Amino acid sequence: MQSAADSGTQVAIIGGGPAGMLAAQRLAEAGHRVTIYEAQATVGRKFLVAGHGGFNLTNAEPLPSFSARYAAHQPRFQEFLGHFSPSDLRQWTTQLGIPTFVGTSGRVFPEADYKPAQLLKAWLARLGQLGVIIRTRHRWLGFAGASGLRILNEATGEEISINPAVTILALGGASWRKTGSDGLWTTALTEIGVRCTPFQPSNCGAEVNWSAFFREKVGRAPLKNIAVSCGPHTVRGEIMLTEYGLEGTPVYALTPALREALGHSNPAPLLLNLKPDLSWEALRQRLAQRRAGTTLASFLSSALRLGPPVPTLLREVGPAALPTSPEELAHLLTHLPLPVSGLRPLDEAISTAGGVAWEELNEHLMLHQRPGTFVAGEMLDWEAPTGGYLLQGCFSTGAWAAQGAARWLAQNAKIFFG
Repeated sequence: MQSAADSGTQVAIIGGGPAGMLAAQRLAEAGHRVTIYEAQATVGRKFLVAGHGGFNLTNAEPLPSFSARYAAHQPRFQEFLGHFSPSDLRQWTTQLGIPTFVGTSGRVFPEADYKPAQLLKAWLARLGQLGVIIRTRHRWLGFAGASGLRILNEATGEEISINPAVTILALGGASWRKTGSDGLWTTALTEIGVRCTPFQPSNCGAEVNWSAFFREKVGRAPLKNIAVSCGPHTVRGEIMLTEYGLEGTPVYALTPALREALGHSNPAPLLLNLKPDLSWEALRQRLAQRRAGTTLASFLSSALRLGPPVPTLLREVGPAALPTSPEELAHLLTHLPLPVSGLRPLDEAISTAGGVAWEELNEHLMLHQRPGTFVAGEMLDWEAPTGGYLLQGCFSTGAWAAQGAARWLAQNAKIFFG
């Protein structure tokens, strides 16, 4: 039975994350009656979690290279980013009263005085002004008939059925379950014949089977100004040695390559370059200056500023007898093998790969199997590195789905009253 309060809803947005809320705003601004249904007690929970440790909204990288961050899906994201670009996102935050700035790395942040909760508060106020209804603790259970949706009001235990003219699904991926992104929605989609690619962790830590001695002696320790490589892919930055293995932006960026490598061999080959700023010849010359009787640990510290935990790491993953010749030692320091045995679990990942397969959607992100139902955000099978690309991808696909929904309403929807 349809709730009387929702009988006038033209557009139902399932999921109150960045993709869903932006789609709701765009459609409400176009004059449509919109209701957001969110299973959690509040909307924007993953949006807030993304702000921990620095609220990176997007990136100032030029669009051609920006879209390349979405790898195999670059052509599609060129369209999405062209429709709602990083510049559009910055203008959107400014309109909410939240100015932004570009950091030294190209990442875009709100000005220092503004926190994620303030942006969300301003956004919710804007949605309220537009008449968007937000129903929290309303869990989507699946489809009902040709256009209906089954919704559970978890506050009352009542199940209702609604029949919007258009539905946008924006339920997130399968990481950070506590925010509501549990991936359980795949069941309802597979039941109507929509193929979903299995979820896999993305932007996550890598596991290395350290010895008990290494875990006890090193624990957690940073390695700065390094480079890591997996196959042809190399990323520079800082990583953290942890009790389970490795984490940090370079490791996160290499998770697609590591997943592929783990499919062929275990452990996967990850190579660490401890001195990427030195040429091989310059490094060899410095190593050739080692005097007889000088311990390797003290020499590495004085000549190359490679103090703890580097000597312990060399003994952990290097050959049983560490090389003494400058040539062999230079090769080890620039090609130190870190045997990755796996990736961290889905729920620890910053994001996920997998979701609704692209061939299940038309160019407007509408399901072939269910006309009038659109998909946006992390429900789609894409991945991108951290650095502003994840949030931008959610915003841009939300705006694109809203455009498709508006077109569908103009061409096909019946007139609603109430």
